[in-house]
Amino acid sequence: MSRLFIRIQYLIPQHLLSRLVGLVASSRVTWIKNTFIRVIVRLFNVDMTEAESANLADYPTFNAFFSRRLKPGLRPISGLVSSPADGCVSACGDINGNQIIQAKGLNYSVEKLLASADASRFHNGSFITIYLSPKDYHRVHNPVAGQLHSGTYVPGKLFSVNDATAQAVPDLFADNERYVMHFDTEFGAMAVVMVGAMIVAGIQTAWQKAPYPAGRLCQEIFTPTRQIDQGEELGKFLMGSTAIVLLERRVNWQVGGQNLVKMGQALALDTLAP
Repeated sequence: MSRLFIRIQYLIPQHLLSRLVGLVASSRVTWIKNTFIRVIVRLFNVDMTEAESANLADYPTFNAFFSRRLKPGLRPISGLVSSPADGCVSACGDINGNQIIQAKGLNYSVEKLLASADASRFHNGSFITIYLSPKDYHRVHNPVAGQLHSGTYVPGKLFSVNDATAQAVPDLFADNERYVMHFDTEFGAMAVVMVGAMIVAGIQTAWQKAPYPAGRLCQEIFTPTRQIDQGEELGKFLMGSTAIVLLERRVNWQVGGQNLVKMGQALALDTLAP
């Protein structure tokens, strides 16, 4: 079944399908948005007790429901590196040279992920990849306080980013559309990458009023740089996807592959190894 699913992804018009679903997800027609929301809540057992509003009628669109906020104070921020999102750790560890682990037997390069020929600061650093399932909270937060100096929306493909696809499609995260943020922190360089996926209607940062237009490279230089505190919101997905954190320094991770994590949870505690 997984082989068939992978093959179908290569054949279908990924962007057309995602944009059509995006139109439905942004609909304000009451019966359409309510039906869509109720199906997802039941199908994926979404815990609405954590949401700022548990009343499904309060959400004007499916997108508003999917990118819902949490109750204030629900996720305390802890650790030297905190989780940027709720989700499941797909992989984490050391970056070997310029190679990041995608899945068993599959690696991809830092340069391709960041869409940059000069990513040497992250060589032999650390990484963590967190998959956000449809039931999860879909906002991404800053894992380490720092100065945001640039961001780039990189157009790309829209494969699913679930475990089966990650184990079968080479360069998955580096080929899908994504938004790459570069920070300078007390511990060196950090990149936070929001990776889009099939049926994702858009990636929207906290400082933009709308998702980035699909298919258009968008480069942002922040002058002066923006100080973003640990735990501060960076952006949101309008459907499920993946967040990747790269660190210049090596980290003693407190979690491992397939561990469930919550936004704000400590991923690394007290020291970053030189």
